[in-house]
Amino acid sequence: MPNMSYCRFQNTVGDLEDCYDHIDLNENDLSPDEEDARERLIEICVDIALEYGDQIDREVIESD
Repeated sequence: MPNMSYCRFQNTVGDLEDCYDHIDLNENDLSPDEEDARERLIEICVDIALEYGDQIDREVIESD
């Protein structure tokens, strides 16, 4: 079920924290679809950090 717009971030942050806690799982422990989703999640998190990282007063270090 999709998140309602008024609580989208509240509903997602817990799941994101869980993913972060388990992000270093060996890729052999994940199905191919789950590994693809893991990689996409990392890409999205990088995009968010680069675009919005300054909003939380944390230094954003861009890689070359």
